[in-house]
Amino acid sequence: MNVNLLLDAVVAQTTVLLAQLATSSGNRTRLAHTANQVFLNLVAELKRQGLGNKVIADMFGLALRTYHDKVQRLAESNTLRGHSLSTAIVEYIQDRQTVPRPEILRRFSRDNERVVRSVLKDLVDTGMLFRTGTGAQVTYKAATAADTAHMLGNTPERSANLLWVAVHRFGPLSLEEMASQLQITPAELEAPLRELLASARVVEEAVPGHPIRYRADECVIELGNEHGWEAAVFDHYQAVVSALTARLRDNYTTLPETWQGGTTYTYDVWEGHEHLDEVARFLSDARKRGTELRRKLEEYNRQHRANGRRRFTFLSYVGQSVKDDAVGSDEDA
Repeated sequence: MNVNLLLDAVVAQTTVLLAQLATSSGNRTRLAHTANQVFLNLVAELKRQGLGNKVIADMFGLALRTYHDKVQRLAESNTLRGHSLSTAIVEYIQDRQTVPRPEILRRFSRDNERVVRSVLKDLVDTGMLFRTGTGAQVTYKAATAADTAHMLGNTPERSANLLWVAVHRFGPLSLEEMASQLQITPAELEAPLRELLASARVVEEAVPGHPIRYRADECVIELGNEHGWEAAVFDHYQAVVSALTARLRDNYTTLPETWQGGTTYTYDVWEGHEHLDEVARFLSDARKRGTELRRKLEEYNRQHRANGRRRFTFLSYVGQSVKDDAVGSDEDA
């Protein structure tokens, strides 16, 4: 198995999706933060699988010192433990509205100055901070929630739907775990979480001695919801990733073979083809059956409980696209 070839192919397809998302609805999203977060998340996942820093540095083709510098720049601050350096800097500036660069460097003097300057540049590039002045007169101001929402086209309902999907798929989750899943700060979760709790889409789970956790027993983003497309894309994508990673795990065969897996079908037809309508209806029929089954389970689950019995979550994604040779483009069906 040529893993490098497969990785390159997967990355190529993923970047197509990222580029499309970054330019959706006329937006031009800044990508510096995304590139940094990909690196940090990949390092964290490799460590979770038992790899050491030297091995990970070698995998990235980095000298160990360069690797440590990069991780330090993106990870926890030496000045404010428990916070990433970027989060600590943003929160410090938010509390003071406008802050001169020398003051920031003094506040984070326990962190490498070169790293702090690099983080400040990243935060400006990603729109989290605004910078004014030159030389020793440079000052920084934190972007407000309204600034960020305007740049990204966000609405409270969009954020709530995305959080709803994450809690349903990965919950029960604490506030910190939710923030980790969506790569945002706990403070940014407050408004969408309040909305989800008020509408009973998410409920609290209180266990003495533990942080409050949140769960969502159901999650349905209705077709045509103008505020739900981001959540739907996230849901679709993580379903595909879940199926692929399950197939690659060593314990894939511990469950019945018929319970999990995946197959890609390609159907070539033409105008006047005897089976054109049958192929075209495939997605509609599959979604109809899936929706009917989901509703049947929801009704049953409202009246029954697992009561400690082993639970199984079947995660399935059904989708298709159509390539029309007359226009030379792909259209989602």
